[in-house]
Amino acid sequence: MEVLRRSSVFAAEIMDAFDRSPTDKELVAQAKALGREFVHARLLRAGLAWSAPERAAPAPGGRLAEVCAVLLRLGDELELIRPSIYRNVARQLNISLQSETVVTDAFLAVSAQIFSAGITWGKVVSLYLVAAGLAVDCVRQAQPAMVHALVDCLGEFVRKTLATWLRRRGGWTDVLKCVVSTDPGFRSHWLVAAFYSFGRFLKAAFFVLLPER
Repeated sequence: MEVLRRSSVFAAEIMDAFDRSPTDKELVAQAKALGREFVHARLLRAGLAWSAPERAAPAPGGRLAEVCAVLLRLGDELELIRPSIYRNVARQLNISLQSETVVTDAFLAVSAQIFSAGITWGKVVSLYLVAAGLAVDCVRQAQPAMVHALVDCLGEFVRKTLATWLRRRGGWTDVLKCVVSTDPGFRSHWLVAAFYSFGRFLKAAFFVLLPER
């Protein structure tokens, strides 16, 4: 009961941070909460189960639920453009899922490459799709514990690379503009920016992950 109480308090703190200027620590906590929801949705879509004791479903109509819904919607759009790139990610990277270090190092290498030329919301969505793609691979190969490691890794990457950018934009709710904006230039900008990151991130990660010979 005490664990559930702490979880509820933590969830309330995360929700509160969506309604004001968040700190870096809060942005990272939100990134991980969004990551758990994003991964959970993709696993359900794939017909897979995953147990996340710390995951509490966001309240309907809340800011966390709204942001997550938009991330998932934008993710669907990116997958429609290139339906195969976020599937069988581990196989595309030619990595084994038996080692947590290998999986998290691969994710960090790909993540760094995605953002090597700057940060856009399209690339942020792409980051979540890569994490979800790897999570699906892990669960399918009976390695569900690695999903937690991936979510933690996502949070760490946000802390080091994206927190300052997010804070300057007012936090995660800025992504809502990708949907509500009526400016077609804004909409095309995030899609094009994400599109140009597609072709090179797996290729670049391939070279980054090649073992030394």
